[in-house]
Amino acid sequence: MGDFGYIAASMGPGPHLKMVDKLPGGIKPEDYDYSVERVVGEELKRCGSWALVDGLGGGCVIGLPPVLNFGSPELVQRVAPAILRGEKRICLAITDPYAGSDVANSTAEAKLSADGSHYVVNGLKKWITGGYDADYFTALVRTGGKGHGGLSLLLIERTEGVTTKRIKTSYSSVAGTSLITFENVKVPASNLLGKEGGGFLLAMANFNHERWGMAVGGNRQNRLIIEECYKWAYNRKVFGKRLIHQPQIQERLATMCAYVDSVSALIDNVTYKMCNMSYAEQTTKLSGAISLLKNQQVEASRVVNDGAIQIFGGRALTQTGLGSKLENFQRTYQYGAVLGGASSVLATQAVRASLKGFPEESRL
Repeated sequence: MGDFGYIAASMGPGPHLKMVDKLPGGIKPEDYDYSVERVVGEELKRCGSWALVDGLGGGCVIGLPPVLNFGSPELVQRVAPAILRGEKRICLAITDPYAGSDVANSTAEAKLSADGSHYVVNGLKKWITGGYDADYFTALVRTGGKGHGGLSLLLIERTEGVTTKRIKTSYSSVAGTSLITFENVKVPASNLLGKEGGGFLLAMANFNHERWGMAVGGNRQNRLIIEECYKWAYNRKVFGKRLIHQPQIQERLATMCAYVDSVSALIDNVTYKMCNMSYAEQTTKLSGAISLLKNQQVEASRVVNDGAIQIFGGRALTQTGLGSKLENFQRTYQYGAVLGGASSVLATQAVRASLKGFPEESRL
């Protein structure tokens, strides 16, 4: 992944692209944009395993950008090159077992030492993708009072007091999903990302790219399952003709394709805007649109899953053979409704975003 530039290419355009020797397709860093990253994300997901792709670089893709965007130049130069080359691993440790999607009420604490040289971190983080074997943890911790104003982002290195435990999940342990325990971990104050008390806003800004990437990859997997359905329905013969010539099957396929193509159109729209906005503009103007995009992609996956099961029949339940890709899809597509923010939370966020600047004098 590192040697071929896939890790760097999965984090969008930026100076970090010049830290690796080459990028996919031989593209130059100055020509790279989100439309190219979209292609990279889609091609990686063609393997049909969400967990495998997450294990190869999912933690890095969401854990390193806060360091690149908000860390000091010295910190970036010290940790980023090795991660981008695939020699070190990093994860994003936002969720804790007591707050879940209620990020503002995260409980892991970081107390600044009397001399101001370091923080002492205590607490738990759970369901962290890529955390099991990570060398670095971009962690949301409480450095102040209650609410989002008391949260900060710290880059925590694997050292004394850091332990990780693998969490077995239905989509495979290869993703390195883990429970992380911080027990009196000393973290240099220079590892603070951004300003103290500004961690919540930095975490929210990072979510946009993560959710967009999930929608891109998830919709590519939708297309993969539709492709499997076409192959099976064309070759399978029932009642004297090919399955694909049955009206009920054609209706299923048409509905699946319509949902997936509509999500592709949304991705086109959002990606174009991302390519023509600064990172700051994306943060303020696209959070609602990206939340809706991610939710719609999950809904499309539900339609594809239900239709594919009817087309494949019993083979959809087998972990080997012709139905293996669909069986894996059944166990994993709903992860998109939870990872990166629960669908119900994102729906609320999208509506709230649409109300920003809404004229108070508006009347029917």
